[in-house]
Amino acid sequence: MGIIAWILLGLIAGAIAKALMPGRDPGGIIITILIGIGGALLGGWLGQVIFNVDSLDGFFSLSTWITAIIGALILLFLYRVLTGRRSTV
Repeated sequence: MGIIAWILLGLIAGAIAKALMPGRDPGGIIITILIGIGGALLGGWLGQVIFNVDSLDGFFSLSTWITAIIGALILLFLYRVLTGRRSTV
């Protein structure tokens, strides 16, 4: 998958992670986008390490999306812990 596809996947994964973990984040939309992109990369790397595959199947693969969203959720959680701001819904 090319870098543009990873960025697009990260944008969407970040939005999905934000929807699954609602609340106020101090960074706004830009940080959410960066967390999504980082989460897509983290999820892809974790998928390769855990499932011992050379690369994920591609942009439209369910495993790619699941790992990207899980990666974005992990980064969003860590971001909230590190910034020390807890959200109230």
